[in-house]
Amino acid sequence: MKNSLLLVFISTILSSCGIYSFTGASVSPDTKTISILNFDDRSASGPTFLAQAFSEKAREYFQRNTSLGLVNRDGDLNLEGSITQYDLSPIAPVAGQGVERAAQTRLTIGVKVRFTNSRNKEQNFEQVFSFYQDFDQSKSFSSVERDLIETISDQIILDIFNKSLANW
Repeated sequence: MKNSLLLVFISTILSSCGIYSFTGASVSPDTKTISILNFDDRSASGPTFLAQAFSEKAREYFQRNTSLGLVNRDGDLNLEGSITQYDLSPIAPVAGQGVERAAQTRLTIGVKVRFTNSRNKEQNFEQVFSFYQDFDQSKSFSSVERDLIETISDQIILDIFNKSLANW
């Protein structure tokens, strides 16, 4: 009996705040669809697969973590943008035999995002999200590039999700 009352109480609290999922998404009950347009690569240095891979990863993440239906255009929520930064930079210099070299290299990816909510215009935003990952200079970039892109993309998509649907 106590467990049943506790369950009813928790359900009431959660449902009174709109639709809540344990992923942290808080979506209004009248919001049913989301459209995530293809991101384009304006970085001038990203690999050819970057924009498509990022777009697909974003769609998969939002589908997996919400009950929103994915539509091609004009969803209740709309996410679009472009990859604006794809930079490699040396970090952590070390001296060796009179020549400075980098012990590590940093890959930074930046994504400009425009989020629109047709049900609540106050939640609309346009923002650049960026993240980086370092790798040891002793490894060739081509051998670690895909893993770095995946790790960085995962973090950027999580940040976009939190800003757009978790209201963080």
